[in-house]
Amino acid sequence: MIAVSDSVFLTPEAYLQLEEKSNIKHEYIDGQVYAMAGTTDTHNTIGLNLALLIRNHLRGSDCRVYFADIKARIEKRNRFYYPDIIVTCDPKDRETPTYKRFYKLIIEVLSDSTEAFDRGDKFNDYQTIDSLEEYVLVNTKHQRVETFRRNDQGLWVLQTYTPDDQTFELQSIKLTAPFSDLYENVELEAMSTTGYAYAQKNELS
Repeated sequence: MIAVSDSVFLTPEAYLQLEEKSNIKHEYIDGQVYAMAGTTDTHNTIGLNLALLIRNHLRGSDCRVYFADIKARIEKRNRFYYPDIIVTCDPKDRETPTYKRFYKLIIEVLSDSTEAFDRGDKFNDYQTIDSLEEYVLVNTKHQRVETFRRNDQGLWVLQTYTPDDQTFELQSIKLTAPFSDLYENVELEAMSTTGYAYAQKNELS
């Protein structure tokens, strides 16, 4: 994300009004707005594959899936983010057409520019949403899905899926799907030098 201005403070209402007229998507963090960077075909294809899998699975239910352009509002932290995928089953979310507040599943497709934020501060912000049951990170350099699930004690438990598992599971919506469908027509991105060095360090430690 790129800060648009460090001096202008916007209320949530002002941000929503400006965002409706903007040709560029901006995320909102406590009064400041940040322009979002563009995406890649790998990122987009994975996101679309996943959105279609979820959409077909939820057909006929009261749940809705939103892809890329709908904001997630986090009122306790005064934030608006644009997740890659949101799933909500709460009818109150139909009252707000440009953002959702009571989502049960959030999915982010990782990229070099956002991975640290998606794993760190953004995930920390999402944890304040009482309705959120599952937070999922999908890798663009490896066929890997990491799911963080809130257990009965309110703790987040990680489960990782790889092609060796053949399928991955989204327990919050009771979906089990093949890895081959998720990564269909996807050409994985090359690892950055930093990422390669980090992977080597982990393998040697």
